[in-house]
Amino acid sequence: MEQTNKQAALAAIDRYADRICRLSDAIWDFAELSLQEHRSAELYCTELEQLGFAVERGVAGIDTAFCARWGSGKPVIGILAEYDALSGLSQQAGATEPVPRTPGGCGHGCGHNLLGAGSMAAAVAIKEYLQATGRSGTVEFYGCPGEEGGAAKAFMARDNVWRNLDAALTWHPDTVNEVVTGSTNSCIQTQYFFHGLAAHAAGEPERGRSALDAVELMNIGVQFLREHMGDKCRVHYAITDAGGRSPNVVQAEASVLYMVRSNKVAEAVELQKRVDDIAQGAALMTGTTLTKKFIDGLADTVPNHTLEKVLYANFQALGVPHYTPEELAFADKLAATCPAGAPVPGIAAANSTELASQVQAMQQAAGHAMNEFLAPYYGGPAFEPGSTDVGDVSWQTPTGQIHLASWPNGTPGHSWQAVSCGATALAHKALLQAGRVLAAAAIDLYEQPELLAAARAEFEQAAASGYVCPIPPDAVPTLVD
Repeated sequence: MEQTNKQAALAAIDRYADRICRLSDAIWDFAELSLQEHRSAELYCTELEQLGFAVERGVAGIDTAFCARWGSGKPVIGILAEYDALSGLSQQAGATEPVPRTPGGCGHGCGHNLLGAGSMAAAVAIKEYLQATGRSGTVEFYGCPGEEGGAAKAFMARDNVWRNLDAALTWHPDTVNEVVTGSTNSCIQTQYFFHGLAAHAAGEPERGRSALDAVELMNIGVQFLREHMGDKCRVHYAITDAGGRSPNVVQAEASVLYMVRSNKVAEAVELQKRVDDIAQGAALMTGTTLTKKFIDGLADTVPNHTLEKVLYANFQALGVPHYTPEELAFADKLAATCPAGAPVPGIAAANSTELASQVQAMQQAAGHAMNEFLAPYYGGPAFEPGSTDVGDVSWQTPTGQIHLASWPNGTPGHSWQAVSCGATALAHKALLQAGRVLAAAAIDLYEQPELLAAARAEFEQAAASGYVCPIPPDAVPTLVD
């Protein structure tokens, strides 16, 4: 491929930059929660239709999921977008202290307004390339709602949506510019409802059947389970209904939400069965009845080093965002409000002492809280204990991801500081550069079929055990009660 073709395609991002950034800011302003992103999804669909994409709404039966396509034939490259916010994180943009826009309101504490807009920038550039060159190939831009509790990508994987792709690419805002590698934890969420009988706790306690007792016994049972599960397994819980505030009433209703994690999704499914058994035992011990509500489930991530190297080569060639003195001053002031003692950022630093030293030197050379450098590529074994439904995509097609520094070093995820950055020049520069890197990597995949063949061969070996879907056949996307 002549470099001019790639440059011409990436120039489309510059032409549409204002429009894409305005869309990101609108999504930031909407701040809609998981599976409730109706305005956000419709804005994307409308914009993409105006840009010439064919848009399919309601993918996998999810109201706020969509796919926008352009082109025809193989290869088919998927670009993944998210756009859901978090509760309780309302915050004014560009502020260096916590100032809610709406007390108790929602905010984009994980930067998904940026994620979706940057991915759209990539899709626009890829369309430009396919249209200008007349090459065979299709770009599919997937709007994936509910990453923060909803796991739309996993529901889509249950319907085999991702198997038609030759590769999938995505990104996520972070504190560091890097290519992502390694596996993550799988995760399953289930809400348990215990139903008992109310009674006067002093006068007629024998007539009561305590749902709260059942919740507490279930929790005790799971505590004993912890000794007998894998060392990378995790089980978390939150009591969502303690049965009321009257201690002299036997609580007739109570509920608890459980989150089961394991490094491998097949292990999480088996561990979930054991937690279910404990819940049944708690109901039996208390004379209550039990109902369950499946919330969501997602798989671990299967890394693809072939795609990672393609992404890294383009990241190196295109570089990282650079900032004005005013932007750096804002970042430094905001960083001063973050918890002290932030670790050396990035996957490379977390897994290699030698690379951690290199990253520290890069930070010192940058001289500000913004990590204005590309972290070294790390292609060894790595593990991140968090979870993402990108994992389910990676079990059905080769998948690659990058991170872009969108807020200062040390900024916690899901924080007011991240929300404050989300509609600033720092964020706009990150999302546009993310779009350029993803698009450039995709163009290499269209142009060099041997890269896709190598990525597919690596995928087939890494995913040889087969995808175990954590979503039951009859489950539908839902929210916690």
